[in-house]
Amino acid sequence: MKITKLLAVTLLPSALATALYAAVGCLWQGLPSITLFFLVMTLTLFPFEVGVILRANKWERGNYGLQIAFAEQEKLAWWKVLLYALGLFLLTGLLSAVLTPLESALTAGPAGWLRSLIPAYFDWTDYALVRQYPKGVVVFTCVFYLVMDAFVCPAIEELYFRGYLTARMERLGVGATILVTVVFSLYHWWLPFNNLFRTCAFGAAAAVAWRKKNIYISMAFHTLCNLLTTVSFMAAVLK
Repeated sequence: MKITKLLAVTLLPSALATALYAAVGCLWQGLPSITLFFLVMTLTLFPFEVGVILRANKWERGNYGLQIAFAEQEKLAWWKVLLYALGLFLLTGLLSAVLTPLESALTAGPAGWLRSLIPAYFDWTDYALVRQYPKGVVVFTCVFYLVMDAFVCPAIEELYFRGYLTARMERLGVGATILVTVVFSLYHWWLPFNNLFRTCAFGAAAAVAWRKKNIYISMAFHTLCNLLTTVSFMAAVLK
């Protein structure tokens, strides 16, 4: 796969999905923004990514499936997968302590400027705003956020980026994991000021998964990272 195609099947779809999310959120705020975000992604970006894998599988193997995302993957005991994921998760904690303050300082100007332009509705850390919605909506938001962000999203994104796309760039060797991870970080248009930390954290996970030929490692790591975020959100809005 050429780099131009890699960018076309990652950055463009996510940009369009993010633009749709922003447009709908500006016109209608009947649900918390995090709920709206995952609804939009569930209807647009995630089906696109799964569809690309299914179509490629049909083209190369003659049937619709996800096998192509597991090409040349090797089995690893579940406890070893979990052990690697936990180790990477602890490493991410250290990276966060070092890189997050640095990145926040470097991006303070652009981040402040962007926050001054976008409505408060899009601030996922405005927990008071979320708590203003009816209790049933808040509970649904927490459950939906947990399922999508901690389980569905890591599974689909790891299959797409660390499974399918990395294999398409295999001529680059370990460089493929670096390139795809950088693109993966930039693909998060909705979180534009965490690219340094995200690239380093997920780059380490991608390198280990590539070395061990087991994307379940990066999938489990991704789940742990997102689970921490969702549990923190739930604790804040369900007070």
